[in-house]
Amino acid sequence: LGWAPHPGLCPASAALLVSGPDGEMLWLNVTHRPGQAPRAWLRGRYQLPPCKQRWHTCAAFLSQAGLLVCGDRRGSLLLFPCSSFLEDAAESPGIATSSTELIGEDTRDYSESSCLSHKGALPLEAPLSVLFGLHGKMGVTSVTCHEGFIYSTGRDGVYRQLCVQDQQLEVLRKHRPCKGLQWIEELRFMPDGDLLVLGFHADNFVVWSSRTSENLHCIPCGGGHRSWSYCSSPLAEVFAFIKSGDVMLYQHEAQPCEQQVLLASLHGREITCVRHLGTVEVPGHAALNIFLTGSEDTTACVLALSESSWAAVPLTRLSDHISSVKALALDGPTGPGNKDFGDKGLSTLLFSAGGRAQIECYWLFCDRDPASESAVTCQVIHVASHRLDAHWERKKNRHRLIKMDPETRYMSLSVVPGTSTEQQLKPWTFLAAACSDGSVRIFGLLEAARKLVLVAESFHHQRCVLKVEAFLHTQAGAGRRHLLCSAATDGSITFWDITNPIIDAANILHQAEEEMQPLALGAPLLTIVAHSCGVNSLHIHQTPEGQYLVASGSDDGSIHVCLLEVVLGGCEAVAETCLRVLERVVRPCAHAAHVTGIRVLRPDLLLSASVDQRLTLWCWGPGGLNALSTTFFHVPDLADLDCWEVAEASGAMQYYCVLCGQGLEVLHAMA
Repeated sequence: LGWAPHPGLCPASAALLVSGPDGEMLWLNVTHRPGQAPRAWLRGRYQLPPCKQRWHTCAAFLSQAGLLVCGDRRGSLLLFPCSSFLEDAAESPGIATSSTELIGEDTRDYSESSCLSHKGALPLEAPLSVLFGLHGKMGVTSVTCHEGFIYSTGRDGVYRQLCVQDQQLEVLRKHRPCKGLQWIEELRFMPDGDLLVLGFHADNFVVWSSRTSENLHCIPCGGGHRSWSYCSSPLAEVFAFIKSGDVMLYQHEAQPCEQQVLLASLHGREITCVRHLGTVEVPGHAALNIFLTGSEDTTACVLALSESSWAAVPLTRLSDHISSVKALALDGPTGPGNKDFGDKGLSTLLFSAGGRAQIECYWLFCDRDPASESAVTCQVIHVASHRLDAHWERKKNRHRLIKMDPETRYMSLSVVPGTSTEQQLKPWTFLAAACSDGSVRIFGLLEAARKLVLVAESFHHQRCVLKVEAFLHTQAGAGRRHLLCSAATDGSITFWDITNPIIDAANILHQAEEEMQPLALGAPLLTIVAHSCGVNSLHIHQTPEGQYLVASGSDDGSIHVCLLEVVLGGCEAVAETCLRVLERVVRPCAHAAHVTGIRVLRPDLLLSASVDQRLTLWCWGPGGLNALSTTFFHVPDLADLDCWEVAEASGAMQYYCVLCGQGLEVLHAMA
């Protein structure tokens, strides 16, 4: 038995769902009037899919769509129609069409048999959509509808956000509220915008605040295998539960908060990577810069930074990673005019990667919302994920085997430009990754099928690869070539032509959209020993002449800059593509510590940042690299740097940069 919220019923009525033999679930409307016995009337019949434990655990009605969503003991989410038989009920004698008819009828001869006497007149509805085992084998604990979205919870430690598209359930994303909270029982949406997560952590009942990321209450009750109820009000909060046959009551009266948060934290640990998405203009507000950050605390954060107050407001957090987030990469339209999103917001395809060889992919939408506190709203849709050891989790008797290299980490990501626009029946987006196990890997994403597949790899470096950068070379009459640059801990920078592996992989995946055997990247085009130790920063900029300026920074504090030219079809060593070094400059001891961020702003202007907390602007010219200015910043242990340009009213370009490490800082780079 289970009660289901139904907005279309009057206050005197409620919807009751009953699971019976052979997976049959009945919908009963129960009406109660003072002085009369409660009455139940059959409104629908549903067929649950076959499984060992075949009964429902929770349900909710989508009244506007005429649908019923429910979860079962197997952890599946089911979507049923509930509008067709409501229209037929008006034509069937003896089946009440409204709760007012039930209240006004004489109930003296009412019996249990009359409740199910017309059971055969209602069709046995099959589910329109099934997400089998979405929450694992422990079952779905609750289903909630809020602002047009469906939220489901389970005892797998996550809650999911879903929507209905063409009468099909579609998972948008999943949230992991906090570490250790494996039994999530219910969600409560509060009037102040906070989301409370109710669940059990070990033998304690926990109320977790998503806004402040802290436990509001932790009540020892013995664990989740018991009946319980929780109620909150501005004056007090009450938790009742059954323990050892006794009814226990916990009451907490509201008290004034003695602790004031002066500055909320963005992450719980070091910020390892940052990307600037763009700027959102909101009427009546200053321009808002949208940033994405990844951290050692296993989360990625989307935050808005106002240009007037320079206060960072987190918009949403991505908690799908099981280890640290080391790298972020963006692809897709990111500014006004995106036909899929409108002309007032930002959208992009976001890739995040890090420890445990895990990659996650999301669609990210940011739009202005003057009514909200942050003046901008953010919607995230999870697209795909990939783990190198996913097959290991499915192996039987894996405890008897030795897992090879279980600590592979992705150190850097780069989206291969120009692949999703090629003439293909099913366009693929390709992603390059630098890996700690010494490999350079290429992944293919088919967004329609939500699949991320490993398509090519190379272990040429034989040591940890720290950085990758992909770029596209186009030449009139010679077509386009996809090129890749990778840098390792030995100070070498290697260049690849990955055009043929990408084309071959796209052809193979077009025939069968399943896992494929990774292809070989082949021999590299060129290797430059640029530094004496690891390359911590790398950036490539195309000049107006069609050449490429490659800048890198190292652990030894040096900066290396080289100018490359791509030659197509005229090299004997490589039949199709050849790289020629036109100019090369090394600036030793450019910084007093690791150079962890570098950007080429213009062909004659470079920006570098180091762990020595200095941001230096360099002029590139015939005389080599000359320092123009140095600014000290306040972020310790600098990990990453990103830059963007803003056009002033006079037409001049101004450059801004964001730095991350043990904190976050935005600076104006004076050109």
